[in-house]
Amino acid sequence: MTQEAKAPASRLGNFPVSFFSIVMGLNGLAIATQKIEGLLGTTNVSSTVLLALTLAVFLIITLVYALKLVRHRQACIQEFNDPVGLSFFPAFSINFLLVAVAFLPVSKTASLVFWVIGAVLHLMLTLIILSIWVQQQKFEIKHMCPVWFIPVVGNILVPVAGVEHAPDEISWLFFSIGVVFWVILQTLFFYRIFFHHPLPEKLLPTFFILLAPPVVGAIAYVKLSGGLDAFTNILYYYGLFIFLFLLVQVGMLRKARFHLSWWAYSFPVAALVIASTMMHAQTGLLFYRVLAFVVFAIVVILICLLALLTIVNIIRARICVEE
Repeated sequence: MTQEAKAPASRLGNFPVSFFSIVMGLNGLAIATQKIEGLLGTTNVSSTVLLALTLAVFLIITLVYALKLVRHRQACIQEFNDPVGLSFFPAFSINFLLVAVAFLPVSKTASLVFWVIGAVLHLMLTLIILSIWVQQQKFEIKHMCPVWFIPVVGNILVPVAGVEHAPDEISWLFFSIGVVFWVILQTLFFYRIFFHHPLPEKLLPTFFILLAPPVVGAIAYVKLSGGLDAFTNILYYYGLFIFLFLLVQVGMLRKARFHLSWWAYSFPVAALVIASTMMHAQTGLLFYRVLAFVVFAIVVILICLLALLTIVNIIRARICVEE
């Protein structure tokens, strides 16, 4: 009886902060669906349902993690001190920014509220985590992985909705932080991959995070500059190259057993859909339209598969267990 009573608490104590990456994937799908509906000229029923589902999942995961914080505070502290787990915490604030983007065509007031919360939280987390990176003495080059992009490079997301809610200077501030640290962290990551141990199997799917900064950067830059120029093309086409490069790595990626890290596939690929629809809107070229539809189909299949695998592994008690 005692063991049965302890089991739920144990699962709660091992509830990982990386669950917020699920919400990022669902947010990406909802926004990508909005853009595809715009290309097709159809109603926004599908994207509205997806947005409602995303908010529900976001609320549930937030409440569960808050309960973990109350009942298993030490486990949360331990996760915050972990070189990889630390970088997942800003996924919480990024989800507010993504919801703000999704709400732009629905309710500008709601979008503003989510954007303010997300921007303030993300700036605070960026400063805190960057300070930890600078001041700590226990992290090594082998700890560096694409998840580290989330805290500081995530600032690139702020202008996507920010240009609608605040002076452009605020969005330029966040954009500058994200772009400069993207270059720095990407250099460090490739150094780590080229000259040190490969990523552990569990983190192999996080390679797809490399796709997010350039394609989201292209979207944010067009929002800030008001149109397409050479720098937009550099960002977008570099992102497209990274996507092709990752497709070539499928032999390596298929070795990974299912972990929540598989959700790292979802948001970056959805971001490519959104960037492609933006490029089509700016140029009218059929290539971008076709690419958007093809990648969107991949995202839909991918997220359905990830959702199914996640539910199955939760039922089989393979998630929220001690590692």
